[in-house]
Amino acid sequence: MNLKNIPIEELEMLSYTDLTYLLLKESKTSMNTPSIFKEICNLLGYSDEEYSAKIGDYYTSLTIDKRFVLLENNEWDIRDRHSVELVMDEEDESEETEEEEEIEEEEETEEEDIDEVIDDDIDDEDMDDLSIVSDDEEEEE
Repeated sequence: MNLKNIPIEELEMLSYTDLTYLLLKESKTSMNTPSIFKEICNLLGYSDEEYSAKIGDYYTSLTIDKRFVLLENNEWDIRDRHSVELVMDEEDESEETEEEEEIEEEEETEEEDIDEVIDDDIDDEDMDDLSIVSDDEEEEE
């Protein structure tokens, strides 16, 4: 299906993102934001002023639509044409695990040290002299 052969009435019923999807699918290449939107504006018969006024909202709609992916070269393409491959070395996993274990041991040691300090510094006799003061009483002083 060629977008240029579709009547303007039908094109106007489609969203910008739907038009973008059809345009990218038809062109079979990635394109940058201004190029895509300029093509859409040409199809819909928009003026340069309308192009300038609407391109910001158009860019936002592209970033929200999950059908598209922004490539490293700042061009948009259909997400279906691209895959993400995550590769994790076994060495990376073991290093992370060792680091995590060290952090956990340090946290446990810190907690034990704090508990010892609290237990050593507080006597029951010291607690007898303490009283609870409300915020109002504190302000009066």
